[in-house]
Amino acid sequence: MTSSPIDRAADTFAAELAQWRLDRAMTKKQLAARMGFDPSYISHVEGRRHRPTEDFARRAEAVLGAGGAIWQRYQEYDELRHSRTSTPPRDPPVPEQWMPPGTGLIVEQEVATLAYRDGYYHCTIRRALYNAGTDPVTRYLVRVAVDRYPDDPDRSNRHHREHPLTFVELDLHAFCGTPGHQEPMQWRKKHDRDAFKEVWLLFENADGRFPLYPGQRTSIEYTYRVGQEKWGQWFQRAVRLPTRQLTVRLDFPEAFDPQVWGVETSLSAEDAPLRTPVRRQRVNGRSVLEWSTDAPLLNARYRLEWRFRSGPPTHGGGQVGSPAGSEARPEPRASERMRAIGIVQRGAEMLRQQVQPFELPADEAVALDTVARLRAMLARLDELHPFGKGVGLAAPQIGLPWAAALVRPPEPGAEALVLINPRVVDVAVETDDQYEGCLSYFDVRGLVPRPLRIDVEHSRFDGGRVITSFERAMARLVAHEIDHLEGRLYVDRMAPGTSLVPVEEYRDSGRPWVY
Repeated sequence: MTSSPIDRAADTFAAELAQWRLDRAMTKKQLAARMGFDPSYISHVEGRRHRPTEDFARRAEAVLGAGGAIWQRYQEYDELRHSRTSTPPRDPPVPEQWMPPGTGLIVEQEVATLAYRDGYYHCTIRRALYNAGTDPVTRYLVRVAVDRYPDDPDRSNRHHREHPLTFVELDLHAFCGTPGHQEPMQWRKKHDRDAFKEVWLLFENADGRFPLYPGQRTSIEYTYRVGQEKWGQWFQRAVRLPTRQLTVRLDFPEAFDPQVWGVETSLSAEDAPLRTPVRRQRVNGRSVLEWSTDAPLLNARYRLEWRFRSGPPTHGGGQVGSPAGSEARPEPRASERMRAIGIVQRGAEMLRQQVQPFELPADEAVALDTVARLRAMLARLDELHPFGKGVGLAAPQIGLPWAAALVRPPEPGAEALVLINPRVVDVAVETDDQYEGCLSYFDVRGLVPRPLRIDVEHSRFDGGRVITSFERAMARLVAHEIDHLEGRLYVDRMAPGTSLVPVEEYRDSGRPWVY
């Protein structure tokens, strides 16, 4: 019969371990393989012949996804064991590769919401965190992945190569704390691929740092958005940390008549239907569909899929979520075509920020790379639209914060002019008004006054400076792009009371300006 508190705590740990193993339908051999132990060791711990170690407890917690229960039982045992002496012996260090991501971090609750609005999928993730470890947590890893055609990997890969996901369009924001007492979190890129982004959310901002210390709790929230032309009809949550409760919520216009179903997978099982139903409620003209589970298995994946019986046009034809080609494809709007190839659209913060000048010649490699990216985008634009009046493209329009732009004259076959660190140094008094368009909101045109001549100082790649004078059409094109580099748009130049004209009503598109 167990007599001491330490023995009783060890027995409680063993019982907790055995219960979670049975709940996960794992044999001792399977658990041992996942944890990296010999099967006999699992038997010895459950049979009370071996006492648990910190290494063993961490591995068991991570593999079984016990929501912190196994780790809590170990801590109770460990505190009693160490209370006997003032200088207790410590367990051997835990191998670094067996530290769960976020060392000792537990997700007490996750609520993941995906809402469709105005051609975008808006994602909001809220997590209540508890640091059950021994070290402060200073960063949190976040992954964003898109897969436009999940049933056709080759097609999806081609699509995302041609239309890569960008950080600018994601418009990622993160906060830490409770509502009303939230601190913005800075973030840092880890991986940047066409259809996959990974960032560290940092427990810090410009005002200071706020680590999550052992024994403390907090909540984090991060939001991002993805255009419908890049988001497939699925929303998946992968359980990478011990999690006590997971809720997944879809928020769609009721008029789309969404049909939703779900599947779950794990490292040891194929796709299977969710074990509980997705619940639906109607709120203010929207269909809100929600599914929850307690103590999800670590490394499990839960995916909601849908199709809209009646909904918005897709990039690939038909309705979002309908089989490709099931309906005639409506012609996408001009701005949708621009967004699809990676042109930053009006409303993005990037277009209202001043860019960073190059320090030349030190930044020559960066400048050359920026210009190469601009040229590549210009080539893609030529495949979509004829530019009879010439065309310009500034680095912020492709998500780059540098002082670089290309301007191509209207003459057929003309080479694009490269502008590095451009600065207007003189303008003519005479002006004229002409209609302008912008790749960042291509659905409208606006009547804009511009000087008939501008003199621009700009850099060579070797750091030398030159001044070039531009007149009439080229003056207008160059001035438009320099505005982009200074965080201005052509609507800022329009006379008060002047309205934008929808491109459908504008009849001069493609014709040279009249001078």
